[in-house]
Amino acid sequence: MPVRVLMVCLGNICRSPLAEGILASKTTPESVIVDSAGTAGYHVGNPPDPRSIAVALENGIDISTQRCRRFRQSDFENFDYIFAMDRSNLSDLQAQARNREELSKLSLILDRSGMQTKEVPDPYYGGEDGFKKVFDLLDQACEEIKKQLQG
Repeated sequence: MPVRVLMVCLGNICRSPLAEGILASKTTPESVIVDSAGTAGYHVGNPPDPRSIAVALENGIDISTQRCRRFRQSDFENFDYIFAMDRSNLSDLQAQARNREELSKLSLILDRSGMQTKEVPDPYYGGEDGFKKVFDLLDQACEEIKKQLQG
């Protein structure tokens, strides 16, 4: 049975779609199922930000078919690991957890990366360079997550 991983940011159009695409590109659906969601419902049904789509494509990953959705309570039951992009979103998710088991599924995505940086910055209001930086951070984190999930 595959491990189920959920990536979460605020709007589910910049960071978490990239994290979903990156981890999916490093694993197989037979071993890892990856999805993403937002803690806010601003963009439900929309594709990822065009800048996220572009930086993913530059790195050989197509995330253009993803659609934004909001985090829901059932995600605690449906996923083994839930990775938040920053402390604010982690705090929002922790507030929704109903018990220790659900809390134990939550962590910051960069906590497993060994990097000094612990939060993935939101690139939404910045330029393309911010999206490239976010891609690089998430690529490193997803490489570590892949190693940990495989063994």
